Amino acid sequence: MATYYPPSSFHFLVEFTGLDTGQGDHEFQSVSGLSVDIDTEEIAEGGENRFKHKFPVKTKYPNLVLKRGVLMDSKLISWCRDAIEDFQFKPIDLTVKLLNEEHEPLMTWNVVHAYPVKWNIEDFNAQESKMAIESIELSYNYFKTII
Repeated sequence: MATYYPPSSFHFLVEFTGLDTGQGDHEFQSVSGLSVDIDTEEIAEGGENRFKHKFPVKTKYPNLVLKRGVLMDSKLISWCRDAIEDFQFKPIDLTVKLLNEEHEPLMTWNVVHAYPVKWNIEDFNAQESKMAIESIELSYNYFKTII
């Protein structure tokens, strides 16, 4: 009997469409926010007081959060700074790829119409020996999963 091993979550790649990024701009420590919720609306039935009917209304997607070590010469950060400092928003599409041992995509998430809403540098602390981490938070319309 063949044994199935789920893929590991530490081997992934982020690519930005329409943004001329450098070598380090696709390598991240973590990616979070690839989830979707369906909002529902409750409607009470006339004469029936024991429960309410729930109907799906719309989907909502949380912000995508990308974390990595601070990169000095980053086209991605320049794109974020244009939005945050100059209020010039240029939405782009991006893909998150979960990779196998041969660096081939197992699954791909196409994130549509993303733009930066937050850029954060973690606290500096002289009592700790750790990397300087930056996090980029992106709002987006939706994503599609490709297997």
